Amino acid sequence: MLVSEGLVLALRDGYPVSRGHSLIVPRRHVGSFEEVSLDEQSAMLAMLQRVRARLDAELRPDGYNIGINDGAAASQTVMHVHMHVIPRYRGDRPDLGGTMRGGSAGSFRRRPTIGAAGVDPGRH
Repeated sequence: MLVSEGLVLALRDGYPVSRGHSLIVPRRHVGSFEEVSLDEQSAMLAMLQRVRARLDAELRPDGYNIGINDGAAASQTVMHVHMHVIPRYRGDRPDLGGTMRGGSAGSFRRRPTIGAAGVDPGRH
């Protein structure tokens, strides 16, 4: 999924925490959310509604984690601000360990997608 509209775009995360994990990104390169203009913030929230509607129709998740890691101390590993839209499914994982990806920064980069074929969610 790649959706481009005005000031922002939405795409699927390359290292998803769950099926459908998406990112909403401003087109203008900014590192921190504090640099995002009010127009860009509004566009990000409007895109959030579109992404959720699409994921609801496609995957029917039971809930969502929605958030922004802002700064290295907050586990931001890509220094272009982006909003995570993480569909959650009953029993997929008890919690994300206090960060959008769970555990230490980038810890999910070395793990298969939760719920992927052949992956035992209990082994994460």
